[in-house]
Amino acid sequence: MKIKALGGAIAAILWCAGALAAPEQPAPPAPPELTEQAIDAATFEDWRARDDARLAVEADRKAAEDAIAKARNKRERREARDRLAALPKAGDAPDPFLIRAQILLDRAHASPGAIDGLYGDNMRRAVRAFREMRGLPAGDQLDAEAWARLSEDQAKATLVYEITPEDEKGRYVGKPLPTDYAKLAKMKWIGFRDAAEMLAERFHLDEGLMRRLNPEADFDKAGSKILVAATGEDPAPDRRVLRILVDKAENELRAFDEGGALVMAAPATVGSGDTPSPTGTVKVTKPYLNPVYKYDPKKNFQQGKNKRKLTLRPGPNGPVGSMWIDLDKPTYGIHGAPEPSKIGKTESHGCVRLTNWDAETLGRLVEPEKTVVEFR
Repeated sequence: MKIKALGGAIAAILWCAGALAAPEQPAPPAPPELTEQAIDAATFEDWRARDDARLAVEADRKAAEDAIAKARNKRERREARDRLAALPKAGDAPDPFLIRAQILLDRAHASPGAIDGLYGDNMRRAVRAFREMRGLPAGDQLDAEAWARLSEDQAKATLVYEITPEDEKGRYVGKPLPTDYAKLAKMKWIGFRDAAEMLAERFHLDEGLMRRLNPEADFDKAGSKILVAATGEDPAPDRRVLRILVDKAENELRAFDEGGALVMAAPATVGSGDTPSPTGTVKVTKPYLNPVYKYDPKKNFQQGKNKRKLTLRPGPNGPVGSMWIDLDKPTYGIHGAPEPSKIGKTESHGCVRLTNWDAETLGRLVEPEKTVVEFR
């Protein structure tokens, strides 16, 4: 009897241990492939199915989290936690359809910023601008009607690019750049870190996504072939930009022609609480490609411990990137930026930051002494 009792006690202990153990976390669904074929053949219907599944998972997890918060005792809390642990995580991996859609938006001059394959704020801004360009009902959702108009562009979204000897031997700095302006002022050229950073910007890609598209690529070697975005051309040269609207609340820049039609739109980083952007209306004086940056802490802001004037030489990774569009309000401009993935998501020192490629496009379209800029 003692042995049986002992055996029963051991069984009870083992059963309790098993009951208290957290269930094994299920593996999340495998993300869709990011191949040339998957991106170019991606369909709206397949994306909606994936997105609906993701939203359902998020709703289930939210319900389980609410149940944990509302649990009345330890048993209910444990059961709710077990339910949460048994649910897959939605994940936030780049989607081949969204990569295709962002490339088409980029070609339509409704810029999503750095193409990353995610439906974030910059994607929503781009969709909203595209809908306005095509006369569709206002909104920031890529619905079937908007996709039908966007996919009128039937050209391939991707291309295979062969890295050239010129790409390999580019003027790279070879290491992460300092953030301190005094150290930057000692550099003769504030260039790209390496070929990978340069290629990502050339093809308007988030560098992390470019590396996911090309996991085995040697970006530093001529002859390497990589999958990139097939970006488009500038708006027609006769579509001159005569009015620019900078929306501070939406972190967005919109450029209009003489007739009031939207020529291009782009995500922007616009001022901050400490160094706000201007208010009212100013005028473009002149665009400058690859500008020299004059830092003067007495005129605008102090960077770090730098209390003296500094001159920072040109380069795409300088504080104002590869383009400065000067405004007639002293010290203010519309300019490029060294980290395209942060555009629309951070703050600036009062100016308007765009990706380098969007700033360069805008710089080619403005009319010196004619284009007005309205801050709203």
